[in-house]
Amino acid sequence: MIQFILNDKTIQSGLSEGSTVLDFIRYEKQLTGTKIGCREGDCGACTVLIGELKNGDLVYQSMTSCITPLINVHGKHVLTIEGVNGELPTPIQELMVNNNGTQCGFCTPGFIMSFTGFALSEEKVDFKNVVKSIDGNICRCTGYKSIERAADAFCGQIKDKPKTEKISWLVEKGHLPKYMSEVASRLLDLQKELKSEVIPNHDYPEYFLGGGTDLLVQKPEAIRKASVKNKFDDQFLKGIQINDRICKIGASATVTDLVESAIFNSLFPNLEKHLKLVSSTPIRNMATLAGNFVNASPIGDMTIFFLALDSSIVLNNKGNTRILPLKNFFLDYKKIDKTPSEFIESIQFQIPKKTDHFNFEKVSKRTHLDIASVNSACQISLDKEEIISDIHISVGGVAAIPKYLFEASAFLKNKKLSDEVLNDFFKIVNKEVSPISDARGTAEYKRLLVRQLILAHFIEFFGAIEPITNKLLKNKIL
Repeated sequence: MIQFILNDKTIQSGLSEGSTVLDFIRYEKQLTGTKIGCREGDCGACTVLIGELKNGDLVYQSMTSCITPLINVHGKHVLTIEGVNGELPTPIQELMVNNNGTQCGFCTPGFIMSFTGFALSEEKVDFKNVVKSIDGNICRCTGYKSIERAADAFCGQIKDKPKTEKISWLVEKGHLPKYMSEVASRLLDLQKELKSEVIPNHDYPEYFLGGGTDLLVQKPEAIRKASVKNKFDDQFLKGIQINDRICKIGASATVTDLVESAIFNSLFPNLEKHLKLVSSTPIRNMATLAGNFVNASPIGDMTIFFLALDSSIVLNNKGNTRILPLKNFFLDYKKIDKTPSEFIESIQFQIPKKTDHFNFEKVSKRTHLDIASVNSACQISLDKEEIISDIHISVGGVAAIPKYLFEASAFLKNKKLSDEVLNDFFKIVNKEVSPISDARGTAEYKRLLVRQLILAHFIEFFGAIEPITNKLLKNKIL
């Protein structure tokens, strides 16, 4: 039996663990303010807030309910648009109306939930961050400027929000209903009750289920009917730590966990810049690293990111573990070196040295909330003479698997960039990649993107290299 708090009511459900939160709240509870849009986590019309106790604090994150499995809200608080509504519109609802931020209205509940999630978050209250909070919400009527005006005014209303007792302050100011002040204590009582109950622990499930952002898009009916084992809330698979210069990340860590990690930000100063290119805020809140790897998409952003770190994964098979380089994990299109009874336990890589540099690049039809046409990452180690002592380059969208450039990376070791070196290097790259023409671009276009993204890495590492690139263009190497 799955139990959680839905708005102001404690809920018990005997539905399958792989059912979606969206279907439950709409069809079982008739809360139809949460809309059905894409069912792929792209449009944001179904956005809800999921609250859980973390280290004694009640923390909320926006999530797309269309691909959130019901098991992932067990013991938590689910807040929908109905749970925000009171007798009068909330301040952000009034601002959306007064600034003409809503037309057909289909997307509006999702925007309201994302704005409310921003008010509940620890983010600094400013225009940049409030707009970032709605990066997973799409509107096809307004052109967004009216919504941005509402967002700007909303910042003015919550700029004095305290760092502690946020919920009480938001209730007092009318941003949240009164019952929200009691949710933390109710969750604590619910968790005590749940300790005596056990959700079925499928030792040999049909599917290991993390955030659901891939499986519930690709196989929604199969997941709904299958036996699944929840890995999203497995605390053994959480956390980021460094020991003996090895960074170890739990397989169920989300992209947001990386963004918010002090450890990860210290290792990668441009982390926010890189990861804001990955999906949207609600999906980053849900998507696990292991899920991205196991999905084996040739253009998985986080897979490409960690390939360039020369990462390894720890696979667990009924308590027995083995370590496998991530670059050897992918065998062919959607085929991986993993048995059905194995799951990824953790990801690990050697932390970069002071002489190391890392960069991630991505080109897609939209800058944000889109699948890459081509993406690439690169980690490079340089000595005092700018000789490349080590390098790892990965590229997505140019092969049947996420591509680690074995030959091209090996070629650049112990070399210094020059026009001759780059000339030979790109000839090797061109042989290693084998893109196909599809909806995201022609094969020729993708080959061009590969070269341009790798050059973007080098410009990031070495500064301007226009003289070299101009010569390569003249010689038709680029």
